[in-house]
Parts: sequence; structure tokens; C-alpha cells
Amino acid sequence: MLANKKIDKKILLIVIDGLADKPIPQLGKKTPLEAAHTPYLDQLAKNGICGIVLPYLFKNQEKPDSDICHLAIFGYDPKKYYLGRGPYEAAGVDLKLKVGDVALRVNFATIDNNFRVIDRRAGRISQTEPLINSLNKIEINGVKFILKKSFGHRAVLVLQSKNKKLSAKISDGDPKKVGLKVKEISPLNKKKSAIFTAQILNEYLKKSYLILKDHPLNKKRKQKGLLPANYLLVRGAGQMKKTPSFQEKYGLKACCIAGGALYKGVAKILVMKLIKVKGANGFVNTNLKGKILMAKNCLKKYDFVFLHIKATDSLAEDGNFIGKKEFIERIDKNLKPLLNLKNVLIVVTGDHATCSLLKRHCLEPIPLLIFGREKDGVKKFSEKACKKGKLKIIKQLDLMKKILKS
Repeated sequence: MLANKKIDKKILLIVIDGLADKPIPQLGKKTPLEAAHTPYLDQLAKNGICGIVLPYLFKNQEKPDSDICHLAIFGYDPKKYYLGRGPYEAAGVDLKLKVGDVALRVNFATIDNNFRVIDRRAGRISQTEPLINSLNKIEINGVKFILKKSFGHRAVLVLQSKNKKLSAKISDGDPKKVGLKVKEISPLNKKKSAIFTAQILNEYLKKSYLILKDHPLNKKRKQKGLLPANYLLVRGAGQMKKTPSFQEKYGLKACCIAGGALYKGVAKILVMKLIKVKGANGFVNTNLKGKILMAKNCLKKYDFVFLHIKATDSLAEDGNFIGKKEFIERIDKNLKPLLNLKNVLIVVTGDHATCSLLKRHCLEPIPLLIFGREKDGVKKFSEKACKKGKLKIIKQLDLMKKILKS
């Protein structure tokens, strides 16, 4: 623990989700970041120190995940502190979790009579509130099932019990491919708690299917030629446990400005104050100007401001490298108010790379700049240029140490 660390400067950490990429032939063999016109990011790089960050991976991971990478960015070893995806998603949509609760990510999906998946997103349904209301009073063997909307077709499911011990050591129900049958939930170990949790979750999913398939909203959707949202695909089970707060760990009063539920959830579990900004969301139309001006304002009250920007990742996952380049340019244009800050360390990086041609997260190293103390002669903020920086290669779990030493 680094609690009560004295800092001479406030810290603004800007995480641009999925920032790094592979070179793209259509961009002259440049990445979207390299191809983008970014005078303000380049100015920060010229007057700061740069390096590259290697994203955190568990041994069994083929590609990095956002929640795990963010824990590593904040200096929390995922081997010790990772809860599973569900609790972060749940916290991000303001579900109050108690120690021992199990949470899962949910997709409203469409299945046929043989339980084969027709559409994992039920035609990207967004009006799910009536469906959720019909499923929220179910209790099985002393376990309450709480379902809450996230956005669009997504929701979060929480299992709560006063007397029964629950476990997140259960398999996913989501086959993750169209045409495959939904998976039965299985315990991943032989403990009674895992066996019990798998059993009651299977029962809940069967009950919810019977309710959804005859729900008036789904009948209306079918009459209109739309896909019914008749099944809950669950994945990413995690169990709530105590995590030391960011202030306990570092002695720094911290806040978070983010649009996506996952990033709010990570911050909330680390007990960062969530700051609302009108029009801030996880999409391309997010209020970048408002988020950046709010971050500047929050530095008056907080020692550490975490600003998360999402759409770079989503654009790359859609294969839209032109859109990713243009969005990076939009971010850059809105950074101007930060350039004259005094006694502030500005850190800009990503959580992982998202490769536009692959349409997924990938293993490319992530550029990093730290502005506010030294200079190292790097002229541009990009994957290639930052490799030549003074910080060299940093493991993601060591990033906070570097920031606090900078």
C-alpha cells in the first residue's frame, strides 16, 4: 500500500479506450492515432515524457479485457482484486452490492423453440423496461433475483441471499455464437455453493423464459415483424468482496468522469466519486467538451481525476478506422483548456489496443505520455514515437508507481 503518499501536483489521468491499433494500409500504413492530426496531444508529448505500456493479461487470456486492464492501471493486482465482470457492471448501473452477492452480465436475446440462439441482441432491442419489471419479483430457495437495465439490449442480474452461500464459480449461459444452443449453467468446482448457485440460476432462466415468451411486449414485436426478446443470455459471473478504496491505497482523494457503466463501476468499487456531465455517454456523440472542462474543474477539489473516453474502442470494434482517427482528432481539439494548467500532472494513455482490421481487442502496446515535470524529446504522441521515450516499456500494473514518481 502507498497510502498517505504526498504529491506536489494534482493528477489528471485520461484513459482513451482502445487507443492503440495496428498499422492500416488505407491510412498509409499508419495507425489511426499516427494518422490523426493531434497538435495538442503532440504538444503534451513534446513537453513531457513518453513510453509504452504492456496491457495486463491473465495467463489464460488471449486478449486484454477493459475491467482487468483498468484495475491494473490503478495499481490493483487483478490476481488479488479482480471480482469478475458482473460486479463492475452492476455497480456501474447503481445496483447496491453486498459482500457475497453474485452479479452477471445479461443480454436480452432471441432463441427458437429448440433453444438455439437466433440473435444475441434481440434485434438490438432498447425498450426492455417492461420485460425487466416482469422478472424482478422472482425468488428461488431464499435467493432474490434483481435485474436492472444497463443500456440497449444489455442488463445486469444480481443474486442476493441472506442465508444461502452463493458462488461465482459457475459457467456462462451465453454460447456467444448465433445458431448454437444456449448453455446450461454448470458449477466450476465441487463446492456446495457453486452447485447450488448453478442450480437456482438455471431455474431462474427457465422461469424467465416462460414469462418472456408470452410477454405482451414480445407479442407486439412479433406482430410488427421484430424479433422477440425471449431469453436472458448470462455471462461474466463475479462475487462482491471488499476492495481497498483508492484513497486508502494512495491517500489521494479521487473522482471519475465516464460515460460507460463498466468504468463507472470500477471507479465506484474503488470508492472514487462519480461526477455527472450532461451528455456524457459511451458513444461517439458524447459531450467531450463538457467532460474535459469538468475534469479541469474537478482538479480544484480532487487530488486525482480519472477521465475515461470510450468511443475509440467501439469504432475500432466496428472496423471503422476512419471514424476512430476522426474521433481521436475530436478528443485532441477539446484538450486545449488543459494545456495551461499549473501544478497538474497530465497522464494520457489507453487501457488496451483495439485493432480496427481485426475488429477486436489486441495485444499491441499502448502509448503513454506524462506531462508536467520532465521532457524527453519525443515529438509526437503515437505508438511508434512513444517507444523512443524515456519511460521505455512499462507493465500496466507498474503505471501508478511511475505516475507517483514522475
